[in-house]
Amino acid sequence: MHVADYVWYITVGVLLALLAFDVFIIGRRPHEPSTRESATAIAFYVGLAVVFGLGVWLFSGGQYAGEFFAGWLTEYSLSVDNLFIFLIIMSRFGVPRKYQQTALLIGIILALVFRGVFIAVGAAAINQFSWIFYLFGAFLVYTAIHLAKQGENDDDDFKENAVIRFAKKRLNATDEYNGVKLTIVKNGKRLVTPMAIVIIALGTTDLLFALDSIPAIYGLTQEPFLVFTANVFALMGLRQLYFLLGDLLKRLVYLSIGLSVVLAFIGVKLVLHAMHVNELPFINGGHHIEWAPEIPIWFSLGFIIITLGITTVASLRKSRITKQDPTDPPAEGGELDESTPVDRRPNGTTAELDPKTQAELDSIREPEPQESDAKKS
Repeated sequence: MHVADYVWYITVGVLLALLAFDVFIIGRRPHEPSTRESATAIAFYVGLAVVFGLGVWLFSGGQYAGEFFAGWLTEYSLSVDNLFIFLIIMSRFGVPRKYQQTALLIGIILALVFRGVFIAVGAAAINQFSWIFYLFGAFLVYTAIHLAKQGENDDDDFKENAVIRFAKKRLNATDEYNGVKLTIVKNGKRLVTPMAIVIIALGTTDLLFALDSIPAIYGLTQEPFLVFTANVFALMGLRQLYFLLGDLLKRLVYLSIGLSVVLAFIGVKLVLHAMHVNELPFINGGHHIEWAPEIPIWFSLGFIIITLGITTVASLRKSRITKQDPTDPPAEGGELDESTPVDRRPNGTTAELDPKTQAELDSIREPEPQESDAKKS
């Protein structure tokens, strides 16, 4: 895929302008975005990604368009999983809702920076060493196994990394927020606010997720232009998605399992590609392994869509079932109170009462006459 320099400049310029608009115009004041604001922004960004993919199809063909859409869907899913960790971090540190928007903006910018660095490093490594695909593939399979062992998404699965623990122990911190500022002065001493710890937590989380996302996208396309744009589009609108979905993020209980399947598939795809272009002397004498199949992009795209679709449906179904408490006893008739006639059914006919209801009614005692007379006097 040949991309002219001016196309690079225009694409990067437009995407940075959109990001700057989101950061400095929309997100200039701390607030919780409304449902309408969030839905409009997400529809705009998703629509923009779809239009971009169709543009790739028009100018470069269906192969590269398929690579973009497969990479974008995979990165978007990984970003949603990243949002779940963001949700846990916000909850753990008790970040007020109106300040969460600013924290998310900073987290997304850090994610973009880290992914940009890894994209450049990954592209350079691929151009120099074909065997890097073996490492990428093995790393993705390892990550997939780790995610699968975690099972369902759960708050208890989140563990603070060493950087967060160090910051909490070594920095002079206070539990008091100072708006979205990172420090506060109390009794003549400058202290770090919880917002600073939150930013550190978001940044280190972004770094860890970048380690997963870059090998994953390079398993679907080796075009740096598509890798970059797929990552940027996957990060756009995440702030609004966080507020729009809210507790729905917690209902995607099988997201990690679905992502583990996708990452394992891409990992195997990378290993097969590495075998196909093998140059390592201790593997097949340094010759290409011709029998290793190349998985077509249409198959990869279909596999990713089906897997994520099944994951979403199964998660929502599990969450709906979990909400229903199977230990609740079935309702029998209705509730009786002191004003209910003891000798009549709800329809006004007389009838005998069952022992359980009779025992309940017997527990209702009329005031003793002596007590009533005492009250009157």
